[in-house]
Amino acid sequence: MTLETMPFSKALNAGLRKALEDDPRVLLMGEDIGKLGGVFRVTESLQRDFGDRRVLDTPLAESGIVGTAIGLAMAGFRPVCEIQFDGFVFPAFDQITSQLAKMTNRHEGALSMPIVIRIPYGGHIGAVEHHQESPEAYFTHTPGLRVVSPSTPNDAYWMIQEAIASNDPVIFMEPKSRYWPKGEVDLSGSALPLHSSRIVRRGTDVTLVGHGAMVTTLLQAAALAEAEGTSCEVVDVRSLSPLDYGPILDSVRSTGRMVYAQEAPGFTSLGSEIAATVQERAFYALEAPVLRVSGFDTPFPPAKLEGVYLPDADRILEAVDRSLAY
Repeated sequence: MTLETMPFSKALNAGLRKALEDDPRVLLMGEDIGKLGGVFRVTESLQRDFGDRRVLDTPLAESGIVGTAIGLAMAGFRPVCEIQFDGFVFPAFDQITSQLAKMTNRHEGALSMPIVIRIPYGGHIGAVEHHQESPEAYFTHTPGLRVVSPSTPNDAYWMIQEAIASNDPVIFMEPKSRYWPKGEVDLSGSALPLHSSRIVRRGTDVTLVGHGAMVTTLLQAAALAEAEGTSCEVVDVRSLSPLDYGPILDSVRSTGRMVYAQEAPGFTSLGSEIAATVQERAFYALEAPVLRVSGFDTPFPPAKLEGVYLPDADRILEAVDRSLAY
């Protein structure tokens, strides 16, 4: 076992580096990812080490980035596109949902689309409009796309490599508030399957479920709940589509209660889908309705109000208390 402590952003950088080393068909493309190393420095030094034919600075044209990547994939390459900020993905939305997601089905499986689209998403960094969004539900609703979101540096390192190795298009959602906190990365270990959920904290009273940056908030809430005598189990979804319900359902059947938390608005969201499925498949194990904690059904607010908008440990604990009161 080779353990190294590094920030989430450096773990992604190391995973991208390994993919570039292992497969000459892999190339990176995006705005300012070369000489600058990306606005979050995720691709720092990669153009220096692999050249500007493997790490390409593109024009400020997200539709062109994804459209070009589709052509490169058809020619046998494995492009990794960076969308600089979550709100910038929408100019490429037609290319992603109308072309990329449907291309393999359109060709009856004869044409693969091994493309990864990296999207920094979510709040907690005090950014301006179009720089803080949680658009994951748009992509999980689109057949033909795989959607994943790591929450730890170790998952970031391994999941980016697994995503690049996939022959299907992968929307790789990176919680931008997690870029700087450090964690252990096992550089010599083995990865969990890309599309798997996992239990990250054991508990007996209530199951807390979430993805991306919200996993850290759930763990904070679980620690506070423990101090009050309530034992919470925490499940990291990791893969948003396809979704591994096994650990979630096993946990809910054990605790009898579940709270789902997300930064995105609650209406027709990932949390809505998971809540409905859990109540369908584990109904007789539930001691209380599945509860959801989410961002509000409004546009993401100015930076000074994001603390009100985003779920925090207190809002999650309030839902835990309501669940236990049934």
